[in-house]
Amino acid sequence: MGAFSEEEFHRINVESTVTLAKAARAEGVERFIFTSTTALYGYASTPADEAAWITEQTVPQPRTIYHRTKLEAEECLAPLASSDFKVRALRMSRCFGEEPALMAAYRLHRGIDKRDVATAHVAALSDDGKNFDRFIISGKTPFRPEDTQELKTNAPAVIARRAPEVVQLFQSHGWALPQSIDRIYDPSYAKHVLNWESKRDSFDFAATLNSA
Repeated sequence: MGAFSEEEFHRINVESTVTLAKAARAEGVERFIFTSTTALYGYASTPADEAAWITEQTVPQPRTIYHRTKLEAEECLAPLASSDFKVRALRMSRCFGEEPALMAAYRLHRGIDKRDVATAHVAALSDDGKNFDRFIISGKTPFRPEDTQELKTNAPAVIARRAPEVVQLFQSHGWALPQSIDRIYDPSYAKHVLNWESKRDSFDFAATLNSA
């Protein structure tokens, strides 16, 4: 984060995005897809007593300049949208490379394969609904809202109950299950509106790892 000034973050993430959107609209482009991030939920993702169940209705509480500028860009794009210029903000979850056990666990609640991110963008191009809309783009989760307290205090028990096959997967690789899960990004709105869902889960990640 410290490599760039706050002014530079604002110039790239907000001003350049708005400039591009206005140019696209002026040229008659009918769809504009903005790649946003679930990171902008910030403090809302880490409540003290239970895991956060994050949906599009969760109010973001940005922590960093990156979070703030991504959210500001979304807010600047919304008034540019119209029936002739549909704008979609896709809040993608974590997909960059990390330690294998961590990546496999994240696929359960806060991660996604980059190929699934790509298909979400394609799906958003076909959405003819609201003038402006935003979607959480994350891997489908086996968890439910009623699991949030136990996920915070005893994640292995919930994983064993909701996804016992994942326990076996972790055991076969010698990976430790996460003891606590602090958030779940719920992608169900994208499934409902865009007819999209992720295809690559923890097992797909492990298979890719084994074939490397």
